[in-house]
Amino acid sequence: MVWLLRKASAGANNLRERVRTWRSEAGQSLVEFSLVLPIMLLLLFALVDFGRAFHTWLVVTNSAREGARAASVQKPESEVRARIDETLGGLDSSKLTVQLTNVQGTRGQTVEVDLTYDFQYVTPIGGILGFVSGGTLATPTIGASTSMRLE
Repeated sequence: MVWLLRKASAGANNLRERVRTWRSEAGQSLVEFSLVLPIMLLLLFALVDFGRAFHTWLVVTNSAREGARAASVQKPESEVRARIDETLGGLDSSKLTVQLTNVQGTRGQTVEVDLTYDFQYVTPIGGILGFVSGGTLATPTIGASTSMRLE
């Protein structure tokens, strides 16, 4: 009988130890999560904005190429600008600056289309990196330039 009582009290102590250990590990997990969460969010924000910036660069480059092609076949400047706006896709055309050079020139000369787009972040990555580093992360200006020979 004494043996059973010792075993029962040992099991209760073991259970108490397990509960105590579990509670201390739950607190440790919470602390670790709170240390890792800002880094993971920063990586997520950077991934989202980098993807958007890369897509914007691709669209602006394509629009410059399409505008230069329209200008190289002697289309008027209004049609060249319309072609650039058509190929912008979902980008805001009010943030786009278009500079056309030698649109109605003589055949054999080059026509140049220069586009600049004021990119805006959608995540707070600029503010976060500015806070952490003490500097500023200015919003980038994405540009593309294309030249083609007039036909």
